Amino acid sequence: MAASQTPKSANNSANAGAGLLAPSFQPKLPLAIAFSGGADSTALLVACVSQWPGQVRAIHIHHGLQAAADGFASHCQALCEQMQVPLVLCKVNAKNEAGQSPEDAARKARYAALSEAVHAHPSLQGVKDIAVAQHADDQVETLLMALSRGAGLPGLASMPSKWMRDGLQWHRPLLSVPGSKLREYLTHAQVTWVEDPTNQDEQLTRNRIRAQLLPALERAFPQFRDTFSRSASHAAEAQEILNELAVADLSSLMASGGLNIKALQQLSSARQSLVLRHWLKVHHQTTPSAVQMSEFLSQIAACTTRGHQLRLKVGRGYALREGQVLTWTCSD
Repeated sequence: MAASQTPKSANNSANAGAGLLAPSFQPKLPLAIAFSGGADSTALLVACVSQWPGQVRAIHIHHGLQAAADGFASHCQALCEQMQVPLVLCKVNAKNEAGQSPEDAARKARYAALSEAVHAHPSLQGVKDIAVAQHADDQVETLLMALSRGAGLPGLASMPSKWMRDGLQWHRPLLSVPGSKLREYLTHAQVTWVEDPTNQDEQLTRNRIRAQLLPALERAFPQFRDTFSRSASHAAEAQEILNELAVADLSSLMASGGLNIKALQQLSSARQSLVLRHWLKVHHQTTPSAVQMSEFLSQIAACTTRGHQLRLKVGRGYALREGQVLTWTCSD
């Protein structure tokens, strides 16, 4: 583990930390912070304690994926004791399954554990809002990763600053702040943090972007964080409009057990794709690939006679034609 010493002081930050937080960040109190012990979440924790003393709780997720994990937890406990912040420690199994990336497995385990802790742990009673520490560099990395995959608007929208999940309000109040500014803030406040050695592993796509692309962008386009963030915001707004259209279209297509094929065929190909993706995601918790969606639209267009059968792999299940109704069934 590349860890710092026990924090010298967590009280020298005065009210400077409040300037890090987005003005729109007005959570209900008490507030929980997802606290890894790294620079980003440490800056978030200190800033929130400065803003709402006595109203902040911390949750540390022990992934158990590396030898340094015990040291991370010890560091978090020491800092929280010094700041008089209640800390809940959660151990999770974050090992990835076949075909799942380690980062995705750890992320899903982390969010599930955070939600479970808030709902179940006595010291978190009354918490309805959770803040996580992704910042401006993370937002840029997310956008670049989406571009590298050829993502559509949902991917280009990157990370929202606020969303609902599991009955809780989640926040990212640092999305406009560069990571370097968070470290400068902690150094000035004489608060130390831990360094995760996996952040230096450039076999991981996000780390390659951070180490190789962000410095080049900084040299070529010094304002890239702000401009990229605006692009992500524009994509998010456009996607919100499309979501509203998809909801309206879906309400007019719903039939017994599925979608009315004839009514679906009256829509343009783009609107069919939009409403089908929404239907599959919201009603069946699955997402088709681009290849699957292309074939899906082709098969729907071919449903012009009663004899045309449709049974097509879509997402993690199968789309079926039952008379004039399009249905979907899980293959698990």
